[in-house]
Amino acid sequence: MPPVSGELLKLVETSLDDDKAEDVVVIDLAGKTEIADFMVIANGRSKRQVGAMADHLQRKMKDHGLKGIAAEGLANCDWVLIDAGDVIVHLFRPEVRDFYSLERIWTGASRHREAAPA
Repeated sequence: MPPVSGELLKLVETSLDDDKAEDVVVIDLAGKTEIADFMVIANGRSKRQVGAMADHLQRKMKDHGLKGIAAEGLANCDWVLIDAGDVIVHLFRPEVRDFYSLERIWTGASRHREAAPA
């Protein structure tokens, strides 16, 4: 039986911790979108580490009965997206993560203020 979202989140966090992921952020998506329950964003120091983290995470998910795991970005490993249904994982090299700033998009923090109406 595949893990439920809370168990899957714990599996992701444990795997990333085991692989020495840096700056791990968990965003609760409840009430923000229907695409998933949680989004996890983490850094690897190099393309090699990002690729290894993605590989290990996918293997652990499959070992726990999760099917239909989609992954994108494995060819380059600057930014790897793993869609595990209830949990979406973004693995970045630090400079790529800084450029895209996904946390700002999903946590509601705004980089620019809207101009006041005239």
